[in-house]
Amino acid sequence: MFFIITGGNFINGINFNLSFEGILRKVITYGTYDLLHQGHINLLRRAKELGDYLIVGVTNDNFDRERGKLNVCNNVLERVEAVKATGLADQIIIEDYFGQKIDDIQRYNVDIFAIGSDWEGKFDYLQEYCKVVYLPRTEGVSSTMLREKLQKIVRVGIVGCGNIAKRFVPEASFVSGIEIVGVYDFNEDVANRFVIDNNLSNMYDSYDAMLADIDAVYVATPHLSHYELAKRALLAKKHVLCEIPLVLEIDQAKELYALAEDQGVILMEAHKTAHCPAFNHLMVMIKSGAIGEVVDIEASLSRLLADKTRREFDVTKAGGSMYESGAYPLLPIFKLLGTDYKNLNIYSRMENGVDIYTKGVLRYSTAVCSFKLGLGVKTEGNLIISGTKGYAYVEAPWWKTDYFELRYEDQNKNKKFFYQWDGDGLRYEIQEWVSCIVNKRFNSTRLLTHESIAMAGVMQQFTERKNFMEI
Repeated sequence: MFFIITGGNFINGINFNLSFEGILRKVITYGTYDLLHQGHINLLRRAKELGDYLIVGVTNDNFDRERGKLNVCNNVLERVEAVKATGLADQIIIEDYFGQKIDDIQRYNVDIFAIGSDWEGKFDYLQEYCKVVYLPRTEGVSSTMLREKLQKIVRVGIVGCGNIAKRFVPEASFVSGIEIVGVYDFNEDVANRFVIDNNLSNMYDSYDAMLADIDAVYVATPHLSHYELAKRALLAKKHVLCEIPLVLEIDQAKELYALAEDQGVILMEAHKTAHCPAFNHLMVMIKSGAIGEVVDIEASLSRLLADKTRREFDVTKAGGSMYESGAYPLLPIFKLLGTDYKNLNIYSRMENGVDIYTKGVLRYSTAVCSFKLGLGVKTEGNLIISGTKGYAYVEAPWWKTDYFELRYEDQNKNKKFFYQWDGDGLRYEIQEWVSCIVNKRFNSTRLLTHESIAMAGVMQQFTERKNFMEI
């Protein structure tokens, strides 16, 4: 928590006015204040008129994301400056967490909590602590309306109408700036049912027809078709979000990323864990030295699939645990230790040409990492990152991280961290993809280009059975 003082009398850095508790009638209000407009200013003015001293809480970026708001255009510093520029706030604070409003009301001895009338009744619980006032909003103006006017809507087509695509459509509804206009699938009946079930406008009779009508494409087909479909879209100057694994050969990955940059469009591998808020916070904390130097990483995930007729067990469709799930444990390894590993040894149990279980061991100059994957073998499914000062523990399913612990020799120093994971988690990767498109960022820090390329290299090593042993 930090705050910015924008008004009052100061003596030796102390706000003199605040020393007379009970004299000033304090009002507090909160908001995102994204794309600050006249409606915001009117609300702030009305709140200011209720008392003598106005405290404005501006929600930070992470808090907005945790609440499912994936449409913020201005970052928190820009929004703080915009509120400050109105001259109406005597004090600006940052809202970081759920329940903070009660803490702030008590901390600052607030008399009145004020909020827009669109929240009528939602904050009545605060009446135990202060007076609650719902202020009339300015009709005809909102951040959403301004956003729609300013932000170009990215028209997206979906190729492939399988299970993952079925999750994509409802998840995209939580992200501003995106419109799903139609689908194409090699199976016309499947595509038609998908359009009906998801209330979409178009079912295209060819991939080229869809590409001609959209700005971007989401590739949700089986692995072996990714390269061709992504390349055709990039050559047509369309942005691409492609499901994992992007491709199974390192040269193909390099070619596609280079082509995207040459064409001036965005290519992103759809790795949902990479965009998970909790996972990113965990990576930042470890990189900042929270557990010391990383020496070992263990990651595993598995699922038992009884139906052996599924695509996941079809060798002709690149089935198997490595191709299906290998990108997940490689993510924390590459994020924390880089892609310049010394060697990788792979051990697999095979059935009908596909690996139902695979273990990989990567050796770095100062660390060793391992991962376990299973379609016919069950593992714990956790993530453990060991360091010289402590270790991080993420329980299963760690690839949907919403909780992790930092553990130390002195257990009194152990810390637990909780974060929100909304829906199927695809909304976070969709938001980042749209953000990259709008802002013309060719490389997302959440999954860097060279990390994605390195994952393709691991897939190729498995395909070629290099440093491989069947068990």
